[in-house]
Amino acid sequence: MTRSIKSQSGDIFSLEGHLLSDIEETLGGIKVIKNFTSESFFIRRYFTSTEFINNLNNKIGVRMSLAGPVSEFLGIFVISILLVYGGSLVLIEGPMSGSAFIAYIGLAYQILTPAKAITKANQALMGGNAAYERVSFILDATNPLKDNLNAITITEFKNEIRFTNVSFKYDSEYVLKDFNLTVAKGKRVALVGESVSGKSTLANLVTRLYDVNEGSITFDGINIKDVTTDSLRKQMGIVAQDSILFNDSIANNISLSIDNPNMDAIISVAKVANAHNFISEFPEQYNSPVGDGGGMLSGGQRQRVAIARAVMKNPPIMILDEATSALDTESEKLVQVGLENMMEHRTSIVIAHRLATIQNADLIVVMSKGRIVEQGTHEELLNRNGIYTNLVSLQSLEVN
Repeated sequence: MTRSIKSQSGDIFSLEGHLLSDIEETLGGIKVIKNFTSESFFIRRYFTSTEFINNLNNKIGVRMSLAGPVSEFLGIFVISILLVYGGSLVLIEGPMSGSAFIAYIGLAYQILTPAKAITKANQALMGGNAAYERVSFILDATNPLKDNLNAITITEFKNEIRFTNVSFKYDSEYVLKDFNLTVAKGKRVALVGESVSGKSTLANLVTRLYDVNEGSITFDGINIKDVTTDSLRKQMGIVAQDSILFNDSIANNISLSIDNPNMDAIISVAKVANAHNFISEFPEQYNSPVGDGGGMLSGGQRQRVAIARAVMKNPPIMILDEATSALDTESEKLVQVGLENMMEHRTSIVIAHRLATIQNADLIVVMSKGRIVEQGTHEELLNRNGIYTNLVSLQSLEVN
């Protein structure tokens, strides 16, 4: 009984976890659900999950309820056997005295009560073990990106970031294969190419959100695996493709991780990101809340706040992963001017689909299926009349 209780308790905890995940996903995508009139589907999914969990709970309840009567029956059954067998020893065969038999029966009753208590405790223990196994899976998980014991703390960026024969895969297929690139200090390197060509993966690797499977990434000649991740990431600012804001004020989102930020500095970087004008229109201005995940702002507004946050960090290396993808044409031009000024004396890795934003890059790297197929300046690549030229023509860029 207790073995089945443990197994089913583990199933219940797992199903409840999935149910909470489904609820969070449903609430987060409520607009999509309503637009596609899918309410009935998600209601059915919810009730199917809860009914299954309820049935399992009932099965465990039945087993736990049966445990008491079964243990009582077994106890009475054992005492009955003792009475019959002990009575025959006293009355018929005669090797045992009546007083000894009565003492023995009394001891049997004394043992029976704690034995039943142990059974009930074992039931609770099995349920607790099932819960512990799920929690320990998280608590005992090892961090594959944990710093080495002798990891170096870096305080500045001096020379270059170098990718040497880098290969990486999330699952079974390689996203990057034998990738080689050098990003010199003060240079602006742009990565362009088709989707799933590995551009955003490079941003994840250089900030060490993942480790390379083969090859190495060096920072001023030091393998980033031998550098503390905290000091490495302090040298970089990133504006990701998905602008993630926290349920706090605009000012606190811009000054993320900065103690006692200066309000003038916050306003200054907001102007660089072309965010000051729309922030000033809010009743509480920079103290205005952004909502859960930035839901109270538009996509373009969220992205401009994210750009201001990266500028506020003031790192020597800037990584822009589709930094202007959610902006309208006018805002994009204004933000691009600010980004140009911001990147003037910084090392920059720019990931872009809109090729108009990277024409002034020192080096444009064209990628396809995790490999470099072309590289050079804007003019050099156009003269080759290759993949980059085709991308330019597809976007109908006006080339000077």
